[in-house]
Amino acid sequence: MPDVPDVSAEWYRRTVESAAASPEAIHVFVEVATDAVAVVLAAMLVAAWWRARTGPPLLMARVLLVPAVTVVAYLLSETAKELWQEERPCRTLGDLATIAACPEYGDWSFPSNHATVAAAAAVALAWAGGRLAFLAVGVALFAAASRVVVGVHYPHDVIAGFLLGAVVALVLPVPARLLAPVITQARNRAAVGWLVGDAGAGDAPTVRLRRPTRLRRHPRN
Repeated sequence: MPDVPDVSAEWYRRTVESAAASPEAIHVFVEVATDAVAVVLAAMLVAAWWRARTGPPLLMARVLLVPAVTVVAYLLSETAKELWQEERPCRTLGDLATIAACPEYGDWSFPSNHATVAAAAAVALAWAGGRLAFLAVGVALFAAASRVVVGVHYPHDVIAGFLLGAVVALVLPVPARLLAPVITQARNRAAVGWLVGDAGAGDAPTVRLRRPTRLRRHPRN
């Protein structure tokens, strides 16, 4: 197969054959979960936004930029698909039974949009910190792997997509620093206060307590 690494094709074949031999309940779960990942990541974004409403402006700026970073990663992935035009493995290797139906012709394989979007959203959420960071990355890894399991992508498709999404999201702190002053000003306006949080949220000064000094005892005369 041209433009497809042999190791990736063999990895794909073994994965799909193992998935086909698994119980029907696993088939149903993976097929539903591979698309439901987007809903899970969206719920994490809402949770991160709610927490950021009482945090500093920079934190809110990072959270609000998560959708923008994800869209940029998706557009780059779509552009790469049109330039590369790699055929789906479920069509090229038609002798294998796959869990998911093979996408229509023209819906190219390299890189994986699912992996790209999931990685971009997960890394962007990681910049927002909190306990959701590790969970988001785990969900993104599952999303990437599931595309091979259901039979619609080669392993190198999802690896490339994951790396693309992660790299795009790594630049998020740069525009976030530019957006933070805007968030600070917007918090003073009632019209958008519900979106960006209350004025002064996360800006309270830190009070440091000093240790009490020990009194020196003077020797008695």
